[in-house]
Amino acid sequence: MHTRTLGQGLEVSAIGFGAMGMSMSYGPNPGDRDDMIGVIRYAVEQGVTFIDTAEVYGPYDNEQLVGDAIAPIRDQVVVATKFGWNIVDGAMQGTDSRPEQIRRVAEGSLKRLGVEAIDLFYQHRVDPNVPIEDVAGAVSELVAEGKVKHFGLSEAGAATIRRAHAVHPVTALQSEYSLWTRDPEPEVLPTLRELGVGFVPFSPLGKGFLTGTVTAADVKEGEFRASTPRFQPDAMDANQALVDHVRALADARGATPGQVALAWLLFQAPFIVPIPGTRRRERIDENIGGATVALSADDVADLDALAARIGVVGERYTPAGMKAVGL
Repeated sequence: MHTRTLGQGLEVSAIGFGAMGMSMSYGPNPGDRDDMIGVIRYAVEQGVTFIDTAEVYGPYDNEQLVGDAIAPIRDQVVVATKFGWNIVDGAMQGTDSRPEQIRRVAEGSLKRLGVEAIDLFYQHRVDPNVPIEDVAGAVSELVAEGKVKHFGLSEAGAATIRRAHAVHPVTALQSEYSLWTRDPEPEVLPTLRELGVGFVPFSPLGKGFLTGTVTAADVKEGEFRASTPRFQPDAMDANQALVDHVRALADARGATPGQVALAWLLFQAPFIVPIPGTRRRERIDENIGGATVALSADDVADLDALAARIGVVGERYTPAGMKAVGL
């Protein structure tokens, strides 16, 4: 697979791998732990060099899983993890990006991942109680100590990115971005382009919806999507028009809808690296194939015009979740 460069010269595969779904959010995992380790290693064998995890995924379990998976191939991968939550009895209890907490999380992540340095350390959500300058300063100290290599932000707004970048260079922003989530386009993308910051879209396949394989019956009670407005049955029915159009274009290109969705993202800017997640090897092959789908400018304009015309029904998070983004 070809590579792309995020900020500060960090080179990664054009398609990364999001490991979150192996430990949480999408219901019971159909495979066992050894299977998931095998899937991660398979992704690396196919050319994926960028793996994303976080302390809160599990919590803790996902970092340990990724750490065990990469142990024999550490020199082949760039690993990103995240800080920023107060975890009490296995549950998130609000944000916590105090400098002392950032250091505690870093030390724990280093042990669970089994690495000497965290390649990319994101603030998972902006903490309204801690100035972003203090956050950037704390990570800068960890960089100086060799425990962290690069600093990132997640779901931050343009002004926050600028303030953080002024204290310590921001290598990447991770936020939701896809054909049906366009929030970063007006302000965030131009800011990243100006500052030389990379962009790592999570949920690039719309939490599975843009693959054309997810129906209301697939959204099980208790999983993350079941409480999301966009995945309520009426909203899914209304949003199907976008997927149908993507499928028609995919059929014309000899691709899948998911590959077209990834190709659309890659078309947007050379510093964009999506991180689709999966638990299956065949989906890894499919996702990687998205990097080889050549969309024309007319294809992209057509998709953009359709998305603008029909819109998207439902927010991507609950009201509480939406309050934590774009700060």
